[in-house]
Formats: sequence, C-alpha cells, structure tokens
Amino acid sequence: MQHKILLTGCRLATMAEGGEPYGLIKDGAVAIEAGRITWVGPRDDLPEEYSAYEVEDLEGRLVTPALIDCHTHLLFGGNRAREFEMRLNGASYEEIARSGGGIVSTVNATRAASDAVLIAGALKRLDHLIAEGVAVVEIKSGYGLTIKQEMRMLRLARQLETLRPVKIVTTWLAAHALPAEYEDRADSYIDEIAIAGMRHAAAEGLVDAVDGFCESIGFSPEQIARVFDAAKELGLPVKLHAEQLSDLKGALLVGEYGGLSADHLEYLAESDVPAFAQSGVIAVILPGAFYTLRETKLPPIEALRENNVPMAIATDCNPGSSPLSSILTAMNMASTQFAMTPEEVLAGVTRNAAQALGLAGDYGTLSAGVRAELAVWDADHPSELSYWIGGSPLFKRISAEPNR
Repeated sequence: MQHKILLTGCRLATMAEGGEPYGLIKDGAVAIEAGRITWVGPRDDLPEEYSAYEVEDLEGRLVTPALIDCHTHLLFGGNRAREFEMRLNGASYEEIARSGGGIVSTVNATRAASDAVLIAGALKRLDHLIAEGVAVVEIKSGYGLTIKQEMRMLRLARQLETLRPVKIVTTWLAAHALPAEYEDRADSYIDEIAIAGMRHAAAEGLVDAVDGFCESIGFSPEQIARVFDAAKELGLPVKLHAEQLSDLKGALLVGEYGGLSADHLEYLAESDVPAFAQSGVIAVILPGAFYTLRETKLPPIEALRENNVPMAIATDCNPGSSPLSSILTAMNMASTQFAMTPEEVLAGVTRNAAQALGLAGDYGTLSAGVRAELAVWDADHPSELSYWIGGSPLFKRISAEPNR
C-alpha cells in the first residue's frame, strides 16, 4: 500500500485510551500513505492536505485495528480428540499427561510429520484467524523438544508469513514438557535443550521471545528462572504459562524479569495482583483452555481490573487444551465466562495484545504513525464483535503489505 488513500463513511473504534469508549468516532476518516496511518479523526476535522488522497467510501461500516492473536501453538501434528473424550469420561488433564498423553503425544505426532503436512495443517487454522480480521499471530515452538525439532518449528512458523498476509511472531517454548528421553532429568533437559537450543535459534534470528510452562507437570520456577537468565543474556523478552493449574508464583517471576506477559492466570492469588500490577506485565487471558478443560477456578478478573492490569485475550490454539482457531469465539468466551466487557475484550485483541507481543506503536490502535492494518466489519457497533457466536462479520481487511 504505497499510494495515498482516504477511508471515509465509517465508524471508527480507534481503541485509543481515554475519551469515548472504544475511542469511538461515529463519522470518521483515516488517511493512509506508504503503509502507515497518517491521520485519523472525525471527518469534519479532516485537514485540507488530505483532500487529494484517493477516497474509499466504506458506506457506514465499522473499522477497528486488525486483530491480534497473541498466544497460539498453531503449528503441530495430529490431534488429541481421543484425549478430549477421555476427559469427558472423567480423566483429568494431569492424569492424561502423566500416562503419556497430553503434550508428549503431540510431540510424537509433530516429530513424525513432514514439513509439508505441518504447514498445510497450520495454514487451515491460520486462514480461520485471517477470516476473522487477524493480522498478527504469535506461534510457539514446544512440540519438538529437541534442538533440531524446535528450530524446525520456528522456521516453519516464519515460512507461514511468506504464504499469507499476516505477521508471525515466534516464541521459543522448549521448556514446555519433558520428553521421554529425559525422564527424571529435567535439569539436564533445561541446560542441554531449552537453553542450548535457544542460543542456536537466537543466532539464526528465529526467536522473538522466550516462554515456559511453569507447573508441577511442567517446570519449576527455579528451572524457568535459568531459562529466563539465558534469555536475558541474549536480549530476548520473556513470557510465561503461569498459574494455569496451580499457584507457583510464575506471574511474579515474569515481573522480576520485566517480561512481556503472564498467560492463563486462573490460580493467580488476588493478594499477588497488586505486586503483579506494579511489574507492568500484561495478563493474557485464555478462555478456550478454561472452557475445554472444564475449569472452575476463575482468573481474578476483578482484581486485575481494579489494579489497572492490561488484559489481553487469545485463542491459545493447540490440539489439547484449546482446539480453538476463532478469535471472535475467544472474545465471546471472555465476556460470557469471565464477565469481561466487550470494550475490555476488544482492547484485549488489539491494543493490549500488541503490548503483550512488544508491538505497541506499530499495531493495535488506529492512530497516526501505526501500520495500516485495519479490519472493516459489517457491524454497527464494536460490541457486536464479542456478541455473536459463530460466523464472522468481517467485510475485509486492509493491510499495509497486502501481497506479502
């Protein structure tokens, strides 16, 4: 998008903080040049200098920043429908994991799948997200659990960006589960695979951030801290699967390292929220996993809200605990399960999601200087985006790099 274009005849949910809810402008205009927004505001206030731009009348449609899915495990082999059935028959997530199912079963399927099979499966899920207005997707490794396989996952994730008009953010998640060949040797795995592999992947430019699974069935806070120390040496930001199944104070650990986000948080203690808020870490809420695992322990949404913690929303798309490739459904789930308002939810997949990926200033709002990544909806009000269950009201996406 190198030419100059002026979008008119639209309602704008700019998602700018302060002022009107949603940053709403009822009759707005957006000026775009060279893939960046150069001006946004009420159409009546449009400066004369933009009158020469090519005009596109959106006929009263709603425009928002393009959406962001800031936590996914999008690239994997196989599926775990049988485990889904086992859970419905009474088995717990932990029981399935300890019996050889769970993450390790997906590791085996991913290792066995060809590159072409993994790409084809990921593209199906990615296309679902794009059809719902998503322009940025985070993809984690974590289903290879060897240096070679973890790096393969990140290379394939990067390849997806060349096949679709979407930005892919890659996350090193080797500290996801313990493979069978390292049984009872978790510390060795952290040193020999999670940390050593991170250094190789960073050297090849494959890593945007580093993550871990801090749980009794994953890795201890002490082991995660060693991973984070290595990430810090490499200048890589950190995030963490924290307090999903128990309270190991992982969210506070991310804060100690000045990390990007702590994700899940069902078991985050309300008494820890004030300290967590001081860290500036984004809380990423994952309603798909809560729903699929039939969890009953709610994340402390009200405490997060009262302490002004920015909350992002994501699909957590993965074959085990969140087989969900619809960001709009995740938005509805966040409202219905956690009583988050439609405005909080839309901020969670735009402004706050961008911050959770370290992309604030480039994505997540309609404001001068940001990339021209927009979603145009057949909708009258932004609350509709988290109201409908099923289907997508997307009219079209406008992309800064439509042919990427």
